[in-house]
Amino acid sequence: MKSPILFALLPLLAIAQPASAQMEKFKTGPVFEDFGPTAPVETDVPLAKDTVFKIAFDLAKGADPGKLNRSIESAARFINMHVAAGVPEKNIQLAIVVHGGASFDLTKSEFFATKKDGAENASAAAIAQLQKHGVEFYLCGQSAAAHGISNADLLPGVKMSLSAMTSHALLQQQDFTLNPF
Repeated sequence: MKSPILFALLPLLAIAQPASAQMEKFKTGPVFEDFGPTAPVETDVPLAKDTVFKIAFDLAKGADPGKLNRSIESAARFINMHVAAGVPEKNIQLAIVVHGGASFDLTKSEFFATKKDGAENASAAAIAQLQKHGVEFYLCGQSAAAHGISNADLLPGVKMSLSAMTSHALLQQQDFTLNPF
């Protein structure tokens, strides 16, 4: 007897196979080897080697416990793909403005665990690596106050800002553009 469940799953398996094969194109590096995978692309839009990027990322959605925050990984992807495309790393300045539920992703392991049922802050190592490459992290002080986060609870190098709105306004005055994703 043939299983109706098996026949229902066959189309899904056929779709999943090509998608997973496509994901093999994605590789980490050249800057971050542990995270931030990108795929090479034959572009129709030229990218000058002297291009300068000053970009602020807005991050409000927290990571699932035990997982790297997707938006934090996006910053690594941005750096990896542009350095691979020939833009000097020194020409890339990124800032990540964090607020809302993502606030906990900027906290030390001990504090994070108390708020996330003992889970580890899986974003902490990536944040440290990004900071070594010049990425700045700003926490909205209003969100921190709402979540009971103090300066002492923050990962090293994270800056407490008056608010996310303040950080974005100040970064715009420094010619940072806002990443729309």
